[in-house]
Amino acid sequence: MSTQEQGGAQGGAQGGVKEPTVDMKIEVHIIPVADVDRALRFYQSLGWRLDADFEAGPEFRIVQLTPPGSECSIIFGRGVISAAPGSAEGYLVVFDLDKARADLASRGVEVSKIFHKVYDTGAEVRVDGRDPDGRSYASYASFSDPDGNGWVLQEVQERLPGR
Repeated sequence: MSTQEQGGAQGGAQGGVKEPTVDMKIEVHIIPVADVDRALRFYQSLGWRLDADFEAGPEFRIVQLTPPGSECSIIFGRGVISAAPGSAEGYLVVFDLDKARADLASRGVEVSKIFHKVYDTGAEVRVDGRDPDGRSYASYASFSDPDGNGWVLQEVQERLPGR
């Protein structure tokens, strides 16, 4: 729903919805891990850039990595998040799903087959194969890190307007 559909005029505050005036960008995604060094090795093996590895003592260590081409990073460590290891899920947008799957597999990562989603029953159901209409944002594959944090690869070849 666009802002105008919500009742707001450009720059106005009709319907209680105000136009944004400040850009806000997602900078990091925090993922819970049980073994910081194992997670670091895994994400570096994917070719993700190590941005920081800071340890203040036995209770706090933070590691930040960035996937190639991403403006958003992940962080994990000790004393960083209280969520259970393996409970995070994230999306990685790729232009070519076959190429991304092949790259991950060549690095020893177990990647799912390509799938798309249908909602015929009112619930999301994964179906093998690409989106039959070849739509952007509609074909996926997935993998997990050693702790079980899930990543979905989403193929986007044509971005929606404004994105």
